[in-house]
Amino acid sequence: MEKIFKKHETLFCMLIIVVYVLINSYVKSNYDYTSPISFILNTVYSLVLFTLIIILKKTKYYGLTPVNKNEYKKFLFFIPMIILSTVNLWNGININHSTKEIVFYMLTMINIGFLEEVIFRGFLFKMMAKNNIKSAIIVSSVTFGLGHIVNLLNGAATVETVMQICFAISIGFMLVMVFHKSDSLIPCILFHSIFNALGIYNIENNLSLYIIPAVIVLISGGYTYYLYRYVK
Repeated sequence: MEKIFKKHETLFCMLIIVVYVLINSYVKSNYDYTSPISFILNTVYSLVLFTLIIILKKTKYYGLTPVNKNEYKKFLFFIPMIILSTVNLWNGININHSTKEIVFYMLTMINIGFLEEVIFRGFLFKMMAKNNIKSAIIVSSVTFGLGHIVNLLNGAATVETVMQICFAISIGFMLVMVFHKSDSLIPCILFHSIFNALGIYNIENNLSLYIIPAVIVLISGGYTYYLYRYVK
């Protein structure tokens, strides 16, 4: 399995991304992220990718190991990420969902946080980083952001999707830089899962559509620059 993966790594990466997009396009079109079906499909795919990483003996290579405790200080204790993880609560709390919907939405988002980090910061970034680190950082981040364009096909508003793409690219740069500098994907997975899970409480208005995305870009962009410039 290791030899096959190594020989066809690019094909594997593309296939992994396509399957992920197809699964969640199907979920979004036919159900919703509050549906048990969404949770089941994303959980199964999470287990498939995790099992693949175990079989390949690449848990450390793909960052599924914790950050060294002695390194926390130079990462500013990940405070910018902690702040941004609560962004969906800044505009108030939407409580128009049942307990069942909230539970399945959050469980689905935890899986999606894991999947997107493993796919974009793990498989894709590591594959490209072998040839050029800078190109890998850019492609991983931009691909992650542009991946949200699929929301247009599922009926999302154009302006909302454009704003989402912009701050997703910015967050993508932040997360890939954290992974690149710490060799751990754990902070990225935790941040991404919490950020997404709290989306069930988001209230959409002009503040959440325009101002909050701009703040996200400023904070994540500033933290990315700090990591790039000062963390060895």
